[in-house]
Amino acid sequence: MDKLILGRYVPGSSLIHRLDPRSKLIAMFLFIVIVFWANNLVTNILLAAFTLFLILLSRVKLSFFLNGLRSMFVIILFTTAFQIFFNHQGKLVWQMGILQVTDYGLGQAALIFMRFVLIICFSTLLTLTTTPLSLADAVESLLKPLKPLKIPVHEIGLMLSLSLRFVPTLMDDTTRIMKAQQARGVDFGQGNLIQKVKSIVPILIPLFASSFKRADALAIAMEARGYQGGDGRTKYRQLNWGWSDGLAILTLLVVGCLLFLLKSS
Repeated sequence: MDKLILGRYVPGSSLIHRLDPRSKLIAMFLFIVIVFWANNLVTNILLAAFTLFLILLSRVKLSFFLNGLRSMFVIILFTTAFQIFFNHQGKLVWQMGILQVTDYGLGQAALIFMRFVLIICFSTLLTLTTTPLSLADAVESLLKPLKPLKIPVHEIGLMLSLSLRFVPTLMDDTTRIMKAQQARGVDFGQGNLIQKVKSIVPILIPLFASSFKRADALAIAMEARGYQGGDGRTKYRQLNWGWSDGLAILTLLVVGCLLFLLKSS
């Protein structure tokens, strides 16, 4: 249950918690851009230290971020192994059949590993310090200039809010279904790969059924309460961009400029 932390919010009063969700969302996109400028040891250490500083500033337990990395470990491991064994550029270090390990491949694997870790940590910091409703309001506010183009800005924000809201609920349902299937004798840990894949089917079918049932109940509840979209609606939560938000974006831009100057050509 604690391995998937997407959509989970940890209440707090730190500086990161108090930032406007729009500034945190903009910072997330900026971070994804500047993380690709960290292509050597110095820039990666600098960016890792900056990310660790933000984590400590948020006052969120480091175990939450470790759990976030653990849930993405398979994807990180696969991508890193692909770069190590199938990159033929550089000096050959080890070879067995079609598998080759070169010094260039090891360097690229290390860079990709660090980029995955940093992006996951930063995105985890965003979700742990921002409520799903605030994120949806931030997306809707940032997409407002597209509203004259007939783009459903409010509906996009609503879908994001509902998606993030029900991720923990889906995890709860998955855990409940797995326990029910295990009580009926299903073993999810034994057998070969094909048998393990087949054992997932008894989880997916009731999970999809419960998800569609919950979505239908939610739609009926929204219609019964007279929900008509974003036209004419006011907001209870008002977004306020303060000096700390501008300072946060400026700090990230300074770090980005520093990385750009120190990156390898």
